[in-house]
Amino acid sequence: MNHFKNKSIGILGGSFDPPHKGHVKISKIAIKKLSINKLYWVITKKNPHKSQPFFRLDDRILKSKKLVKKNKKIKILYLDDKVKSSRTISFINYFIKSKKQKNLYFIIGSDNLLDFHKWTSWKKIAKIVKLVVFSRKGYDKKSNSSVVVKYLKMKNIIYIKNKHINISSTILRKSLKRA
Repeated sequence: MNHFKNKSIGILGGSFDPPHKGHVKISKIAIKKLSINKLYWVITKKNPHKSQPFFRLDDRILKSKKLVKKNKKIKILYLDDKVKSSRTISFINYFIKSKKQKNLYFIIGSDNLLDFHKWTSWKKIAKIVKLVVFSRKGYDKKSNSSVVVKYLKMKNIIYIKNKHINISSTILRKSLKRA
């Protein structure tokens, strides 16, 4: 399993409830701008910081696979059972230990950067990966003064300036609840 050695990989983690074209768009941008060899969507059963998912896990995995089937650099993974956790640090440790991977990019939106300091082992995560932060409308300015940014002093953070993506899982769930 050393075929990942010296290659860079990206991790986009979350509940993907539901997955959408915005996820695909930021994945493609990250792959291109950072020369990522493989990008993994690590789908969790439940985000520890959110309420119960709207869609069943199987549906989210299936929809994710359909969305990325044409892109060979994006792979869908469900690791909760394998690593016995839905915490980001567990997934990162999996890639480091099982895949012997050292060059990791962890992709988040600027909205997630605001509360990143509340995540389990956030300081360790911030030291062992490069945090790739995508712009999210209404969050960029606030996230620039977040606890994590102050802690890291701009080390290990890569900001991606992207056009705002006007789709989110939250918006999709709200529209489905109204229907």
